[in-house]
Amino acid sequence: MCSTGVVTMPLSSAERDAVFSATRAAARALYISNDVIDQFLETSTPTQIAGCRAMLEAEIAHRDANRRARLLRQARLPVHKSVEDFDWAHVRFPDGWGRDDMLSLAFIGSCEDLVFFGQTGRGKSHMAIALSMRAAAAGIPVRFWQTAQLVLELGNAKRDGTLAKTLGDISRSRLLVLDEFGYVPFDVDGARLLYQVISESYERRAIIFTTNIEFSKWGTVFADDKLAQAIVDRVVHHGRLVEYAGPSHRLENSLMLGRGGVVA
Repeated sequence: MCSTGVVTMPLSSAERDAVFSATRAAARALYISNDVIDQFLETSTPTQIAGCRAMLEAEIAHRDANRRARLLRQARLPVHKSVEDFDWAHVRFPDGWGRDDMLSLAFIGSCEDLVFFGQTGRGKSHMAIALSMRAAAAGIPVRFWQTAQLVLELGNAKRDGTLAKTLGDISRSRLLVLDEFGYVPFDVDGARLLYQVISESYERRAIIFTTNIEFSKWGTVFADDKLAQAIVDRVVHHGRLVEYAGPSHRLENSLMLGRGGVVA
């Protein structure tokens, strides 16, 4: 709350502390009504209005920065990666849709899925993390999972009777990343729980899958061809395939093998 009075005499230290304390308490306690705002604007000097506006704008910026930092923490990213240092040379996009479309994050608003397909070390997880960071910075709730870990936690939640709470936590994200999808096969119960997450996300949130398993072999991941086909149908309906080819970035920069992936 911004004072409209004009102080004509210097304040003592105690008086100054009291005024500051009262101002802080009022500002934190109130959502300022339109009537009070109108009264303040009509009765205050330009200097008072400018000072009040500066304080309010600083508070808005502070809250926004805190929210973005909170969203980044809640994403639970394993590491931080950026788009700027990514090598795009071997990334293949579908016709009519490319890098700028992906980086715009419009696919999140449209609840579209992305499947990042390629062998290990080609940059799939790097890009999934980088997009997650961009989304959090844009104020979009994100949740990043290694797929096997998600299935494990879903199984534990089911046994503990907290599955509804876990699914509710997942549903609060607008972007869900399932990293290393298919690297570890699931039993029937785990596959059904993962299917539930993917099915409930259909047309409600975007999912990024990073995988080295082609669609025709997703049945081996879910231990059930019919279950896999139901998931593939949903992903293909509102999804795009982005292929990551070329040499392994890890081998090219390997300490053990030397630069270029050969023994030094």
